[in-house]
Amino acid sequence: MTNGTTPDPSAVEAYLTTLQDRICSALEAADGATRFAEDPWTREAGGGGRTRILSGGALFEKAGVGYSDVHGTEMPGSATQLRPELAGRTFRALGVSLVLHPESPYVPTTHANVRFFVAERDDAEPIWWFGGGFDLTPYYPFEEDAVHWHQVARAACEPFGDEVYPRYKRWCDEYFYLPHRDETRGIGGLFFDDLNDWPFERSFAFQRAVGDAFLPAYLPIVERRRGIEWGERERAFQLYRRGRYVEFNLLYDRGTKFGLQSGGRSESILMSLPPEVRWEYGWEPEEGSAEERLYEDFLRPRDWLR
Repeated sequence: MTNGTTPDPSAVEAYLTTLQDRICSALEAADGATRFAEDPWTREAGGGGRTRILSGGALFEKAGVGYSDVHGTEMPGSATQLRPELAGRTFRALGVSLVLHPESPYVPTTHANVRFFVAERDDAEPIWWFGGGFDLTPYYPFEEDAVHWHQVARAACEPFGDEVYPRYKRWCDEYFYLPHRDETRGIGGLFFDDLNDWPFERSFAFQRAVGDAFLPAYLPIVERRRGIEWGERERAFQLYRRGRYVEFNLLYDRGTKFGLQSGGRSESILMSLPPEVRWEYGWEPEEGSAEERLYEDFLRPRDWLR
């Protein structure tokens, strides 16, 4: 691994491919009924990846864990619009992204992503950064789960400074927000992007800390909630709330926009969408219900560790 600020994409590649393997193995063990199917793919303009999908399991209705490594000679408009200094550079983008949609309404949906980007030109220093994070979308409110989720997130950040968790927790709350609904997508977690303030090795170490924290954050919640009985009411509410997931991903998510504009593989980019979803006009939760408590206490920014 190189020192200082010189990026080492090969080290990032080795970590990300191993991370995908580790996460898939752990999720297969948790599900216990089926395994991931792998779909390798190549991108005509350069690069490729491997998309892994688990469907119809005992725990997961649909789980997607994708690895991609794409490169090209021209930056997509979604990138150069925000950072015009990237125009005229070649690029390479590597990442692992996952979305898990459990069947039980009491087990939260979750998303995680860790990525690295480098843009190069012969007559200039490379421009590079890391991004990623993880967030949790519960359908039924359990404070114990929210506290655990954020405790693990804070522990991952602590070696890098006391200000890191509050900063990236706040960014997550702001990013996963649906302005047309005036609500957050869930209880947040961590979100960071354009991370290159630190030298490469420290930035890469932080990405690994976040990637490695996902399973310890999520799996204990799964084990606490997977055995709770549920029926048609809970399922209908889960499908209704999944609609917010679709709305966010298609209207606001940067990764979706970048992937589609850069000629990425649509099936892999849209693997985050749930297998079933419903919309209902003018739906309101019943007064005093668990569904109402979700809206009142969980779908707004909150300090879970106070």
